[in-house]
Amino acid sequence: MQFGPVISDRGVVFRLWAPLLDSVRLKLEDQEPRPMRQLADGWHEVEVAGVGAGALYRFVLPEGLQVPDPASRFQPHDVHGFSEVVDLTDHYWKAETWPGRPWEETVLYELHVGTFTEEGTFLAAIGRLDHLARLGVTAIQLMPVADFPGRYGWDYDGVLPYAPDGSYGRPEYLMALIDAAHERGISVFLDVVYNHFGPDGNYLPLYAPLFTDRHKTPWGKGIDYDGAMARPMREFVIQNAIYWITVFRLDGLRLDAVHAINDDSEEHLLLELARRVRAAAGVRHVHLIVENEENDSDLLKRMSDGKTGLFTAQWNDDIHHTLHIAATGERFGYYADYADNGEALARSLAEGFVFQGQHMPYRGENRGKSTSELPPTALVSFIQNHDQIGNRAMGDRIIAAQPVHVIKSMAAVYLLAPQIPMLFMGEEWGARDAFPYFCDLNEELNEMVRKGRREELSRLPGFDTDDLLDPTAPSTFEMAKLDWSAVTDPHCADMRDFYASLLAIRHKKIVPLLAGMRRGEIVAGSDFSAVAADWSLASGGRLCLRANLGEETIAMDPMTDGAEAIFGLDASSGSNLSPWSVCWSVSRE
Repeated sequence: MQFGPVISDRGVVFRLWAPLLDSVRLKLEDQEPRPMRQLADGWHEVEVAGVGAGALYRFVLPEGLQVPDPASRFQPHDVHGFSEVVDLTDHYWKAETWPGRPWEETVLYELHVGTFTEEGTFLAAIGRLDHLARLGVTAIQLMPVADFPGRYGWDYDGVLPYAPDGSYGRPEYLMALIDAAHERGISVFLDVVYNHFGPDGNYLPLYAPLFTDRHKTPWGKGIDYDGAMARPMREFVIQNAIYWITVFRLDGLRLDAVHAINDDSEEHLLLELARRVRAAAGVRHVHLIVENEENDSDLLKRMSDGKTGLFTAQWNDDIHHTLHIAATGERFGYYADYADNGEALARSLAEGFVFQGQHMPYRGENRGKSTSELPPTALVSFIQNHDQIGNRAMGDRIIAAQPVHVIKSMAAVYLLAPQIPMLFMGEEWGARDAFPYFCDLNEELNEMVRKGRREELSRLPGFDTDDLLDPTAPSTFEMAKLDWSAVTDPHCADMRDFYASLLAIRHKKIVPLLAGMRRGEIVAGSDFSAVAADWSLASGGRLCLRANLGEETIAMDPMTDGAEAIFGLDASSGSNLSPWSVCWSVSRE
């Protein structure tokens, strides 16, 4: 690792890439600043004897400003304070030989560490792992943990990507959570953000060419990944990804908004990152997931033997959108482009992307590429996630306004579909806790966030921005915490048991069919709520879905002749499907 302090028997070597400066000094907490030696390519370095783990330090810029290490491993006093030297090499791993899990076995569970438990810490989360194991979850996906300013936040505006946020606990405690998950057969994924840095606590531009005018992002100038001096910044993020996979033994990463990572290099940053992460991981099962608004299926291409190339899968918003429309009837904004397409729901389930190069009116341009060469497991499906809940004005979950039988029908579709399913924390027991957007910045930035949220949400029909929650208020953060006492409520227990039964069926009946499965096809119909889709199996035969996600009975046979029933929800009569009925079967050939 080029970045961050290096501990040796002699002491610690401190390094900083600061090509815009001729001089940098090192400030240890209890000592006067000492000069650092200027090396080639913009590096500054000093070795200090007699110090080790636990030492607190900052870098002093020429005009006296003291800044943390951009590769700090831990910030005990938040992003503006001293960095701490941390030695993670001697951590004792109980699940020493954990190899990871094959991707086909994955059932993801997205959680926010700060609100998953009342305590909001890595160690507290360990106490809920047995619940997830009993449920049938095989992987947790942590929302970003990179150090961010303030007491709470979603952490997509982190500024120190190597340092777990101190509000969640020390780096060793994150290791303990990962180890405890592995002991229970649960993989751990981490959401990482390489498309921008947050606005508060990012000192890099003061001493390094972080940004470029050649590229633009929704957050301003793009990170310079392809300029004449870009190699160190490329290394900074690539080595960060390798750091999480190798030092913390994570099983995978979810890369946020990769469509906003601009790079005109011969080898795009994403491709180099994936290639090197996989090389560093060796024989372990390590999986890389992208969020990609462009629906660029090229990133998900499989090799000639059908195995994963670079990226394993993509979050598929299209499945969320079509299921959400069926459940709620909401047709505003981008939902309208799906609601007006009679085959959209069936296509999102069978093929993944609804838009595969067609014009999308909401965007005003063509969107997506073909999924014809992708297996279903190249896509992650969900009916809730942090974005789709938190970016509603009140952060309300879908169950807050929809009957339980509707939620069960949607769950029966996406949890048994051959795509990889992802639950959002609390979904399994029908949690009604809101998950609004929240952050804790300085007052100037807080006001900018309040104004921006009002302007953004005022464009959406049905939302009264006069009642919009203040995203910066402590009460908004507190209301997002899961109420685990609700799990024992009879209605919640019924939902939890229903989810557990679906995941048991998935592991027993669906997972064995996934290897070699090809993209599905729409069998018949153009009625939005009617779904008839089949997936061809490598061994011959088909996995079949027949569902009615609407309020009116429709004419459709629930099963083909000779098929083996896997799951059925609600009654069907002859060749008709009753409202909100779901039938899964396997036809052997």
